[in-house]
Amino acid sequence: MKFLFDSDTWQEIYGSIRKNKMRTSITIIGVLWGIFLLVVLLGAARGMENGFNKLFGNFATNSVFVWTQSTDTPFKGFQEGRRFSLTMNDLEVLKSEYSNEIKLLAPRNQTNNLIIKDFKSGNFQVSGDYPILDQIQKKQLLYGRFLNENDILSTAKVTVISEDMYKQLFEINEQPIGQYLKINSISYKVIGVYKPSNTIDFDGDCAYIPFSTYKKVYNTANKVDWMMITANEGTNIEQMEKDILLTLKGLHKVHPEDERAFGSVNLGKEIAKVTGFLTGMQFLTWFVGIATLIAGVFAIGNILLITVKERTQEIGIRRALGATPKSIRQQIILESVFLTTIAGMLGIIFGSFVLFIIDTAFGQGEDAALINPTVNIPIIIIAFATLIVLGTLIGLIPAHMATVVRPIEALREE
Repeated sequence: MKFLFDSDTWQEIYGSIRKNKMRTSITIIGVLWGIFLLVVLLGAARGMENGFNKLFGNFATNSVFVWTQSTDTPFKGFQEGRRFSLTMNDLEVLKSEYSNEIKLLAPRNQTNNLIIKDFKSGNFQVSGDYPILDQIQKKQLLYGRFLNENDILSTAKVTVISEDMYKQLFEINEQPIGQYLKINSISYKVIGVYKPSNTIDFDGDCAYIPFSTYKKVYNTANKVDWMMITANEGTNIEQMEKDILLTLKGLHKVHPEDERAFGSVNLGKEIAKVTGFLTGMQFLTWFVGIATLIAGVFAIGNILLITVKERTQEIGIRRALGATPKSIRQQIILESVFLTTIAGMLGIIFGSFVLFIIDTAFGQGEDAALINPTVNIPIIIIAFATLIVLGTLIGLIPAHMATVVRPIEALREE
């Protein structure tokens, strides 16, 4: 390691670089560009992933939504085009048959109604729900609480409304909790106000009331408009969807191959498509970045080969004066490592600066496209260490070429 602190060694390296300023600069830019691309692309991919995670927020992403439509195939005496509804009995059957697969199961009933508060009114969605909804689609409460089991058991006339509904129906700074609204001419006590999600949201501005209350007020009997099903960890969400639909078809005497009778959205399946895209993008990022890095490092090797060729006489003189092959080899390798180190550091600095600009321009606000586009420190360290190793290895080639030259032949070189 003594040669690292030898001033003569560094003077010779400096002299070599100074003689070939343009060539050295282009070489450094080549390596710099490689690690710069790696940092920026990895950071952008992380920003997209963070944005995607924010989009789904606290929503249970391994969920399936199911509702009924109309049949497209006659079956067991029923004609094509028959309409029917899900029932609470369906939920009991699904809970029983898929107890290992299903984690949460929420029946839902919804309609639009005029909601009145004193002299203010608006037409909003009203949803009859169970407290379990808050586990599938977490609500950010600004005031009060969400529905609970006591509300269900007592058929309470209570409601949880959105922030926008609160602003439209109440006076500025008016305390909403304990106030009453009229929904379908029936008074409901406000027990909570939630902030609408700026991520995935199937309800929008909605007044939530207990499922039991909805059933009684709107006389829905055993009917369910649609259901939300969340799978247990490790469950094949696509297979579960197929099995559940087949079971429901059997319960409602629908042809097994009828594709129109039930509508469904498999959130887990849709998310898998996006995560697959993100994984592919990360793989492409690593491939492009590493390929560019290798190309830049090879450029350094070529530059050093040319440098060795140009310095043949100088190397011959040094050999004649007693310089050992080891010392010459060390100088060439050190020059290679020095260039790759400088290029790597500049690439990381410029890449970090660009990510900062991207975060400032596109990563702020609720509608941010790229959120916190950063690269983990260990990844940076690994990339930089890899660059140094490659620089060392590529420096071995010109170093070997420099040491195999015989002094007498080097002195004759024109």
